[in-house]
Amino acid sequence: MSSTARAGTTAATVGDHIGQYDWTSLTAELDAYGCTVLERLLAADQCRYIAALYREERQFRSHVNMARHGYGRGEYRYFSYPLPTLIGDLRTALYAHLAPIANAWNERLGDATRYPAAHAEYLARCHAAGQLRPTPLLLQYGAGDFNCLHQDLYGDLAFPLQVAILLSEPEHDFTGGEFVLTEQRPRMQGRAEVVPLRQGDAVAFAVHNRPVAGTRGAYRVNLRHGVSRIRSGHRHTLGIIFHDAR
Repeated sequence: MSSTARAGTTAATVGDHIGQYDWTSLTAELDAYGCTVLERLLAADQCRYIAALYREERQFRSHVNMARHGYGRGEYRYFSYPLPTLIGDLRTALYAHLAPIANAWNERLGDATRYPAAHAEYLARCHAAGQLRPTPLLLQYGAGDFNCLHQDLYGDLAFPLQVAILLSEPEHDFTGGEFVLTEQRPRMQGRAEVVPLRQGDAVAFAVHNRPVAGTRGAYRVNLRHGVSRIRSGHRHTLGIIFHDAR
């Protein structure tokens, strides 16, 4: 696969890069485990560019101290509109490939909700429902920080998949800090999935539930995600959520 577009390139270039992934295999892994990895979605210079935005307060609409709210330890900032071009382009292009998967999941679950092919159309639905605030966010962790298991739900409308991109280099910028996904099936013990990521890798995963085949058809299983304790250094992550917040 060719190197992905740099920070100043066009939406078409970002879309072309994302289109080069084997989406058949990625879809199969999402169906089986509720998560999948897009390796080297971003180049190292793109990761550094996005991580450096954390210092630019004008880029963000709010700043959250996780410990203050009982979410863990660390902090994050929600971007304001308009999003930085690269982040907006990633959000648009990723949605185009994830929407068919979301629609297939709903069909399996007997849910009549269908998601439009274009992200702009889905955002229009969110805004009509009063969910007007952008949700892409930049997270910053230091030694001892962690993110409790949670679900990113911000209103009545919630797109069922989201993406997190690791911007820091493991074993160089930080140690520890693994992405963790847990799944709880009815009347069964919970299952944990620890997802190893390199700098620039993205994990796509279920926001709150996904379909699993049962003896009487598909049923929903509940998922939560978080980040284990940072042992040393600093870790930055870009979170791309496709529904906006109330």
